[in-house]
Amino acid sequence: MGPLDGVRVIELAGIGPGPFAAMMLADMGAEVVRVDRIGGTPAAFDTGGPRFDVLNRGRRSVAVDLKHPDGLSTVLALLDRADAMLEGFRPGVTERLGLGPEVCLERNPRLVYGRMTGWGQDGPMAPRVGHDINYISLAGALGAIGRPGERPQPPLNLLGDFGGGGMLLAFGMVCGVIEARTSGRGQVVDAAMVDGTAVLTAMMHGLMACGRWADERGVNMLDTGCPYYEVYECADGGFLSVGPLEPQFYAAALDGFGLADDPVMTTDREDRSNWPAMKERFAAVIATRTRDEWAEAFADLDACVAPVLSLGEAALHPHLVARDTFVEVDGVRQPAPAPRFSRTPSTLPASPPDTGEHTDAVLREWGVADDARIAGLRASGAVG
Repeated sequence: MGPLDGVRVIELAGIGPGPFAAMMLADMGAEVVRVDRIGGTPAAFDTGGPRFDVLNRGRRSVAVDLKHPDGLSTVLALLDRADAMLEGFRPGVTERLGLGPEVCLERNPRLVYGRMTGWGQDGPMAPRVGHDINYISLAGALGAIGRPGERPQPPLNLLGDFGGGGMLLAFGMVCGVIEARTSGRGQVVDAAMVDGTAVLTAMMHGLMACGRWADERGVNMLDTGCPYYEVYECADGGFLSVGPLEPQFYAAALDGFGLADDPVMTTDREDRSNWPAMKERFAAVIATRTRDEWAEAFADLDACVAPVLSLGEAALHPHLVARDTFVEVDGVRQPAPAPRFSRTPSTLPASPPDTGEHTDAVLREWGVADDARIAGLRASGAVG
């Protein structure tokens, strides 16, 4: 169940942002069928088993040889019955396979055809290889993350692969499906990580245009330049995030740190010439207590102060436990589907499938092949 219940999606198996987009659609109730290569789709990392590959949760797998004529025809038959398809190959690959947009939309004019790439389907860099770190570099995001005088700090692969990539593709697919249900016509969704990352920097471009954001690293309100939007080390080596941007929350934070009457901290906090001294004072005070001591001290204060938790610690925090933000599927702890819906809630996602685990069932249920036809496809090596 979920808000996308009844939507059928075909995913040509890949790695990274494509599977993330498919996971989001499946989490919201779409029926997503993953088309894997016979023998298994190469993974970005050796996870030791399908249940650990969390990005593949919530969908079924059919194994197909796309270079076999009957394998290709099988996937095309599935697409005839689908609302959407998504792929994450370099430009031109699906065309060479016989699964390009023109072929698929001619067969199914209502199909929403989603394409996930780093550089996009056109432009001088479209055919080139890359990874998250390269896309966010060119989009200007990586250069803005980090401290002054230090190297830019990659934010894992959250920004390009998942935020500007897979999430943007999932959004585009839902937009396309909604529009197709009105118009009766499908279309191609060109989701590029470089474009999506650029979209995520929209606010900074607006601030830069009006002179409130410097085009350099570590000197601005949100990039560790500001003393009251910063991470500080505690007595035990743990860290505390301090972010009271609003005056009332800043006042509460000063009370919590015992700095309400400190002359350094009560100067004009908007005057950036005061920032270095304010940062030093915050650092000195926060270093006197452990992370968890500060967390307890601020537990009941509206001061925008919180402990910096590890991935493992986050899953055990009382607030996230109370909200069931993390769930366990087949013995693997992982984030629960998000966002949440009051009337059409998502259900616990199914464990990631083995390659080809559902080939026979999907072909039968989607009306693509009966038992005799499936036996023939298997005998020929078209499916597995």
